[in-house]
Amino acid sequence: MVEGRSTTTIGGVPDPPPAGGRPGRSYRVEALAKGLRLLSYFSAERPALSVKELVDLSGIPMPTVFRLTATLEGEGYLERTLDGKVRPGTGVLALGFSALQGLDVVQTSAAIIRELAAATGETVNLGVLYHDQVLFVARIARNNSILAADIRVGSTVPAVFSSIGKVILAHMSEADLAGRISDTSFDGTWGPRAVRTFDALRTQLSAARRDGYLVQRDEAIPGLSSIAAPIRQAGGTVAAAVNVAVPSAEYGNRQLVDRLLPPLLAASSEISRRMGGPPC
Repeated sequence: MVEGRSTTTIGGVPDPPPAGGRPGRSYRVEALAKGLRLLSYFSAERPALSVKELVDLSGIPMPTVFRLTATLEGEGYLERTLDGKVRPGTGVLALGFSALQGLDVVQTSAAIIRELAAATGETVNLGVLYHDQVLFVARIARNNSILAADIRVGSTVPAVFSSIGKVILAHMSEADLAGRISDTSFDGTWGPRAVRTFDALRTQLSAARRDGYLVQRDEAIPGLSSIAAPIRQAGGTVAAAVNVAVPSAEYGNRQLVDRLLPPLLAASSEISRRMGGPPC
């Protein structure tokens, strides 16, 4: 590579720099980009959408959305509900689950979070950030708890209402935080103690940075408390977080810290070490 000149690689083949200062060719496929954008609008709060709702969310013309949804439905990435809406189909679920299972942090942490769940007897979750959401990439649920029964691998929760999300956000720069979290990140109906402002969120993030862990109660889900710790990768960057979630009625704040923090920190430190990062 010539100093001062950069190249890009597509499929392992270097893309030659443009000659004469002309812009390089674009490899972007607009139809594919629009189809993927439509899939991104589905969430736990919006599990199914009508074509009209997809048009309103995306700004893509109705005829184009109609063709895209028909194509995605034909390929198994969308399926039709009884009321005529569409929702992610088995193709998306299979693709997403395979991708999640292939993440380094999932493979590295699998045995450790099983041990943490066995040691505490409680639900253990592993999550990463996806835009302003926490994406659950691994989960071992407590056998006799019905709390958060609708959360599973692949589910998302707004990061500002999740102990996992706030532990990760706590280690971001102000610029990255501002680019990730907006006023709409606080929308929705969540737990009675859910933070609702940037100032309240920053107070929690400061505590998470100072203490190396975060306790929250009744924020994401009424009646559910959790304690979370970061997972660091090479270079010290916080790549994910792990939490132990419990029924609020069974644990006070002191019990959460005294009983659950030591095994939680041991687990997060061991996962971090295996990821090439410093212990937490």
